[in-house]
Amino acid sequence: MSKNIFIHSYIKIKDSKVHLNGELIFHDENSDLKTFLKKLYKNLKISYPKFFKMDSLSKLAFLSAEVLLKESSIESNNIAIVLSNNASSLDTDRKHQESINDPQNYFPSPAVFVYTLPNIGIGEISIRHQIKSENAFFIFEEYNPDFHYNYENSLIESNKSDSILAGWVNIDKDSYEAFLYLVTDIGKIEHTAKNLKELYKN
Repeated sequence: MSKNIFIHSYIKIKDSKVHLNGELIFHDENSDLKTFLKKLYKNLKISYPKFFKMDSLSKLAFLSAEVLLKESSIESNNIAIVLSNNASSLDTDRKHQESINDPQNYFPSPAVFVYTLPNIGIGEISIRHQIKSENAFFIFEEYNPDFHYNYENSLIESNKSDSILAGWVNIDKDSYEAFLYLVTDIGKIEHTAKNLKELYKN
């Protein structure tokens, strides 16, 4: 018997604006990415010192998840995390390569190297919210709602997860974008590829 599966809530972060369920909840037009993420962190009144050690991709994923999980009040016992992007960890990879090429550096920075995998952002979210369920990070040329729909439904239909934190988190130089959502058995928006595509584009 098929389960009822819904998009419980969603968040979009782009162009220094944060929209939660379609409503603007924070914006700071005159900031670069680094400053914007720091201001968003402070606006959310989070106390998590490790945040400042993260790379930008992990910070973007972390803050998106923070808003969604706080707003939803969903227990994190069996939440899967399924994220994707098209730049992998390229933004951090460049910084790591720069540290290798720097003639004044005898050793590249371990603090940068640790973030040269895109799924480290999932790890930061999992540590923060004590999530120990299924997780995966996929690389596509663009956000792939059909894949996400099928993969997320299979996790819930097979009882591997009760709910899913999913979506697209991408950073490449000055370009950044996050579209995350919670998939559960409660909500007003049916979890379909069409709805995912519309929410992402609108």
